[in-house]
Amino acid sequence: MNRRLVFVIGAVAAGALLSSPGWSHAQAKGSAEASAAARRDPNWKVPRTPWGHPDLEGVWTTDDMRGVPTSRPANFGTRANLTDQEFAARAKQRETARNTQDRGAAGTFRNEEGTRSFGYTSLVIDPPDGRVPPTTPAARARPRGSAGSFGVGPWEKVQDFSLYDRCITRGALGSLLPAVYGNGARIVQTPNAIVITYEMVHDTRVIPLDNRPPLGDDIQLWMGDSRGRWEGDTLVVESRNFTDRTTVGGTRHSTQLRMTERFTRVDPEMIDYEVRIDDPATFTRPWTMRLTITQQPGYEVYEYACHEGNNAIRNVLSAERAYERAVDEAKAKGLPPPERVFERVNGPDRAR
Repeated sequence: MNRRLVFVIGAVAAGALLSSPGWSHAQAKGSAEASAAARRDPNWKVPRTPWGHPDLEGVWTTDDMRGVPTSRPANFGTRANLTDQEFAARAKQRETARNTQDRGAAGTFRNEEGTRSFGYTSLVIDPPDGRVPPTTPAARARPRGSAGSFGVGPWEKVQDFSLYDRCITRGALGSLLPAVYGNGARIVQTPNAIVITYEMVHDTRVIPLDNRPPLGDDIQLWMGDSRGRWEGDTLVVESRNFTDRTTVGGTRHSTQLRMTERFTRVDPEMIDYEVRIDDPATFTRPWTMRLTITQQPGYEVYEYACHEGNNAIRNVLSAERAYERAVDEAKAKGLPPPERVFERVNGPDRAR
């Protein structure tokens, strides 16, 4: 969690070019991506580990991606970056959000804003319209899974809650995407592996670099089975063997999901990240998302003290049973059932 807010905007000319693979769109003047060392200085070199690999170690966060939509609003068309004027408006909005949190916010979610403003029009960069592709008929017919505490029930058993509610996982992609808090990730390297530990739900991925064969098709894992390799200064991670119980792009994927991630350090405090999603049983075409993960002043990865069987789920289930008893008592007296306030707020009443 970030404990210090610093507003940082790089000062470089408009028209600087992105250096990561496939990023050849002009960048907005003053955007954080344009300030990256690799784009300002042609002589900048990626730092190296003692054994010669590009150095990705450290504590990183996706807090700076706040304000960037996943799918691109239609008015931007195929533009991957904001204009100078559009970026200035976003930077002002993000500065207001930072100041609001720093000066006026209280409680759990104080100081959860990032420190930089990026000029991306969306996280999705392919298809060219920057939108998550349509799902297949098979995916639309697939059970959506529980919305858990973000929905209106029913809550009859533990399995009616989401994997996130149950502190099991946010998935390999969901663990990196920015949420309301806890967006940190610690990267540790050895000559033969990359280890990524996420702050929220404390998942850890161990990614071998030693050319070992993949697991058999009959073994499925929450975070998939990953294998990494270096292509120049870029770490490429290919993952398969996923379960069909997590989501990508807000959609529950199939066991056919294949993910290809690319990590490229472009600055002492920035890593460009791309992920290619290929799941022909879920999406009508492959698609690609782009983020920049960053280091923040004073940022620490905090303990995420969450566990399956926690009191929140127990209390929700016991409250549901108590409500059912109240409904039966009202019915016996010829009275209407008690109001379910959360349903009035969160969604339509469900028939009982």
